[in-house]
Amino acid sequence: MTIGKFKAQLGCVLGLIFSGCSTINDDVELPYDSWRLGFFAPNYMEVWIETADAVDINDRWFKRAMSGVAAVQTPPNLTGSPKGWPKHPGAGAGRQVLGANLPRFIYVRWQSLAEPKTYQAYIEIPERIRKAMLKGERAYCRADNKWINDYRDLITVGLAPGGVTKTWIQGGCLNAIEVSRVQGRIVEKGPHEGHSKGLYYRPPNEASQAYIDKFGIPYDSW
Repeated sequence: MTIGKFKAQLGCVLGLIFSGCSTINDDVELPYDSWRLGFFAPNYMEVWIETADAVDINDRWFKRAMSGVAAVQTPPNLTGSPKGWPKHPGAGAGRQVLGANLPRFIYVRWQSLAEPKTYQAYIEIPERIRKAMLKGERAYCRADNKWINDYRDLITVGLAPGGVTKTWIQGGCLNAIEVSRVQGRIVEKGPHEGHSKGLYYRPPNEASQAYIDKFGIPYDSW
């Protein structure tokens, strides 16, 4: 995505009804009460989310649908690896987006504490993915030892150094479906939109910094 296109699409997010952007205004009845938006980062590559905003198919803007620390693991003795993306990403750290219809796009601005740098990305949720979120499937849940009719009502976003995002939808008992890989871009104003005088949320924790010092950041793996 070019910077010009990114800015135009982001303008649609911020302008919403007044922007004149083309929209989908179908009032779809969800088969569940709400969907969940969650975030994680590769092992040791800690992330602080300044804001994650969602816009649904009716152009309702859910500002700060999620913010705070993304889920991350720091295996002891540097035994973990941050390289690549997991086959089963999990739900991540997140929240239910209450009152929202199916999502049309997600805007996320985050601090990559491992670098440190601040990024933003615009993640479109295409129609094929929205249709998949409405489709119930028979699934076996090992935790409950039961067969249920499950839905992919979880949106999980991975945030990696270099500004890379990877997005999936999944259900509690259904396998993940990949949505997209999006390359974010650096926020020139820096952390907290320039209001923190360049100060980040915090440095990486001791285990994360030890991994980075010894092995570096595997940018090419994401």
